[in-house]
Amino acid sequence: MRTVRELLAVQAVLAGTLPPALARRIRVARIDGPEITVMVPGPAHAARLRQLTEAAASRIRDAGWPIERIVVRIDAAMDRTWTEKPQREAEPLGENALKSFEDLGRRVAPGPLADAIGRLLRHHRS
Repeated sequence: MRTVRELLAVQAVLAGTLPPALARRIRVARIDGPEITVMVPGPAHAARLRQLTEAAASRIRDAGWPIERIVVRIDAAMDRTWTEKPQREAEPLGENALKSFEDLGRRVAPGPLADAIGRLLRHHRS
């Protein structure tokens, strides 16, 4: 737990030195002596953070952490959401429903609605 607290504390200090949009996208992954490793989701974030590392390291030192160097690494998995898309649960139209659509198609005036009914019937008949 101590390591997690330290990572979060350094991350909070680092986030306070960065633009808000970038601060929300960083994760301090490791503290190794005078070096911290910061993960970002892509190359644009990495480039922006690398521009700010000297000032950020200075701010972290001012907060009491003996950090000399910030290493920026890209972790493309940071942007992924791990929820699965639900399977599509479509039941085919029954014979009664198809007959009802055929009757409706015969009664509807030619136009977009009639075209849509025709496509629906072709799709479910094939």
